[in-house]
Amino acid sequence: MFPELTRDDVFRLETRRLWLRWPRIADANAILRQAGEKAVAEMTASIPHPYPSQAVEPFIFGARKGNALGEHLVLAITPRSKPNELIGMIGAHKQASGVPFIGYWLGTPHWGKGYATEAVQGLIDTLFSLIDLAAIEADTRVINPASRRVLEKSGFRSEGSFLKSLPARGGLFPCEQFRLDRSTWSALKSWSASGWAHAPDLAEEASDAPEPELPPRLQQSQSLAEPCPA
Repeated sequence: MFPELTRDDVFRLETRRLWLRWPRIADANAILRQAGEKAVAEMTASIPHPYPSQAVEPFIFGARKGNALGEHLVLAITPRSKPNELIGMIGAHKQASGVPFIGYWLGTPHWGKGYATEAVQGLIDTLFSLIDLAAIEADTRVINPASRRVLEKSGFRSEGSFLKSLPARGGLFPCEQFRLDRSTWSALKSWSASGWAHAPDLAEEASDAPEPELPPRLQQSQSLAEPCPA
């Protein structure tokens, strides 16, 4: 599903403030420290709490292998000014339906700054631009209104609640399903290009919102990348 362009570890996406790149072994401590926080882990399906230190490197190797094989696209979220400092992760995964599913998390020091919205919008722009997709899906726990707001600001619409198995949480939990169709994404990109914006969003996140006229840049220059063995 994922194109050749994304299958090399020099691949990256740049948004206004972020650099999304392949994860590296050097990210292990940052992942362990941030993803292992209870507030982060408890909103996910697969991150255990506490996070076993011995699980981090296999996760990174698995993410890199899946990227190289085109099975998924899992990227570290970093500030553009400090691309070696991981602050979260985001990924797109295949589903049997053919519609990819996205998920993401940010370390707690980086909450409330619009980074998750910027990363999600950068990834969905890339997926729709590079792949002939009808739609993209995501879900959130119903107790996670911040994640719901990220998806809504990115154009996703709610398709209702359901019980989802969250293995790391130990059972079934209420979650909300979201979907973004290509037609909706195309319309939103057209409105943004013409200068249209929803007034409440401008007031709510004026300093943090990614500028719509600056789409993510696809980069394959090794001069700014720091490959590591996979």
